[in-house]
Amino acid sequence: MSDFQTIQLDFDPRGFATLWLDRADKNNAFNATMIRELIDALDRVKDHPELRFLILRGRGKHFSAGADLAWMREAAELDYDANLTDAHELGELMYNLYHLSLPTLAVVQGAAFGGAVGLAACCDIAIGAEDALFSLSEVRIGLAPAVISPFVVKAIGERAARRYALSAERFNGPRARELGLLAECYPAAELDAALERWIADLQLNSPQAMKATKDLLGEVGSAELSPALRRHTESAIARLRVSQEGQEGLRAFLEKRSPAWQEKHA
Repeated sequence: MSDFQTIQLDFDPRGFATLWLDRADKNNAFNATMIRELIDALDRVKDHPELRFLILRGRGKHFSAGADLAWMREAAELDYDANLTDAHELGELMYNLYHLSLPTLAVVQGAAFGGAVGLAACCDIAIGAEDALFSLSEVRIGLAPAVISPFVVKAIGERAARRYALSAERFNGPRARELGLLAECYPAAELDAALERWIADLQLNSPQAMKATKDLLGEVGSAELSPALRRHTESAIARLRVSQEGQEGLRAFLEKRSPAWQEKHA
């Protein structure tokens, strides 16, 4: 989109959007403008009727090197209230990405430092290059990964989050996969081809069912095993079975044919 300065939002005719961090000359480092534009871009895609899922990528060599140095210098001059406003914007971005109704897939190459780890953790799925480097580096400069910490803990667990947030050590793609931050990692030269396979797999699925499943898992993940949760899950499958896509999927399965949503963007 031409009205963005630091990001790019591309709509693919196959039914998904790619949201690019587009400050390659600054290693896609965050600043206030980028954070606000990412929030605006998520607002544009969240209710888009033709989109099945969203891909998050970074232009150039690195996914994102974290906070922009000029932005950090400005923050150092701000008082508490101004810093709180600044942090609220970053929190808005992370919460909006985590709760986006569309399935999200992050693709990580090069550096993913600081808040960039938070972006990957907020996505439903993340893949990356084997030589990608991750770091929760905030303690090295007297700060903490505060705003992103809930999402990092959800992604890799509290024990691992303590280790990497307190040590600020770097870890690579295979280690990120072991921790659960990445679903898979690949040689850097094969990352784009791997992404195409992920896209093809996601396109096989009912768009409505993916959204419903994401919503369902959001409820189930933090809930107690209670009668209310049981009723919620039972009503969820009942609604899907009688929905238009649910009926189409069941008929296609029984008739041994492809469902309509696979044929639409074939």
